[in-house]
Amino acid sequence: MSSAQQRLSQVASHFGPGGKKGVSAITEKHPDDIVVTCALRTALTKGGKGGFKDTAAADLLAGVFKGVIDRSGIDPSQVNDIAVGSVLAPGGGATEFRAAALVAGFPESTAVKSLNRQCSSGLQAIVDIANAVKSGMIDVGIGAGVESMSSQYGPGAVTEFSELLEAHPESANCKVPMGVLSEQMAKDRNVTRAAQDSFAAASYQKAVKAQKAGLFNEEIIPLEVKWTDPKSGEEKTITVKADDGIRDGITPESLGKIRPAFAKDGSIHAGNASQISDGAAAVLLMKRSTAERLGQKILGKYVAASVVGVKPLLMGIGPWKAIPVALEKAGITKDDVDIYEINEAFASQCVWCINELGLPQEKINPKGGAIAFGHPLGCTGSRQISTLLTELKRTNKKIGVSSMCVGTGMGMAAVWVAE
Repeated sequence: MSSAQQRLSQVASHFGPGGKKGVSAITEKHPDDIVVTCALRTALTKGGKGGFKDTAAADLLAGVFKGVIDRSGIDPSQVNDIAVGSVLAPGGGATEFRAAALVAGFPESTAVKSLNRQCSSGLQAIVDIANAVKSGMIDVGIGAGVESMSSQYGPGAVTEFSELLEAHPESANCKVPMGVLSEQMAKDRNVTRAAQDSFAAASYQKAVKAQKAGLFNEEIIPLEVKWTDPKSGEEKTITVKADDGIRDGITPESLGKIRPAFAKDGSIHAGNASQISDGAAAVLLMKRSTAERLGQKILGKYVAASVVGVKPLLMGIGPWKAIPVALEKAGITKDDVDIYEINEAFASQCVWCINELGLPQEKINPKGGAIAFGHPLGCTGSRQISTLLTELKRTNKKIGVSSMCVGTGMGMAAVWVAE
């Protein structure tokens, strides 16, 4: 084991100073705290056939922006900047996202930018806004994420490398398809298909239970959209208000019958990997003093974040490396955390990260995750915050962590406190 691996192993077993002192420090309230006063999302729908299959990403974004204005009661002119994470949008979505903000009711004085850090784009957008507020660059901002995988996912989303990039072995690994590298990682790290299918089935079962109990309703803003019936060709107006990828009756045994997707003797398949889907989410941030002055209801606060790099072929281990760093920055231990929202890009990588970090299963994605209801790439990092803060509030718990692996070999994590 290398010295770096030993250090990570030590941090994984004891993250930072921890104890009551750490928890009390991050739960204290200060005027300069970066707080969340609104966090919501659209439903997540199945790519190519779900409720948003005919809706452009910018239209989803406009809908969720309107939702933030309506639910928070914020004067749109108070919002100085909006950052939007998106992976597949042509031109990064910069033009469309600015237009979406104007359609939603933000004035020309509200700036807009797009960014892409692969699957952590939504979280990166939120952290960028939090840092801008903290530095005094802006007073109020929105971190958001959106993806229409129905319209933009496919071969065209893969970049062709130049000879210069192809000639460098580690560089060339950056374009290996995630399913292929996740398959290889599962073999190298001895994550069995049985373990993956068991984890995936639990994700579905938790999501089904949560949906039936109405636990997603508070975080979802219903959207009215145009939808074309694929059988009749008839265009209809429908209201999308629930995740449509959640399926009842999924068991490890039923998943065990699905053929592997990337290798004949493989373990990765459509049932234990994240769903291709469409959706948008947004988070409104400002300092506590600003929220109190504007009469905004505080849902929680942002504490700290981390972004790390790992080998491109080991993309999936990102949360294992990023979570300890974020917790150390926050000054708490892994046991201080009540809920972990770890993106389920693939059951293989999620299972490995959870086991290596020694996290209890009952704290992981209590309402299910991307395997059960989808992973619109740029949206997920912002979607997690609405899911996390809503569940912390419902269960009267305090501390949450959001995290994900990131394409080309990275990981990101953030620490949150509910109020």
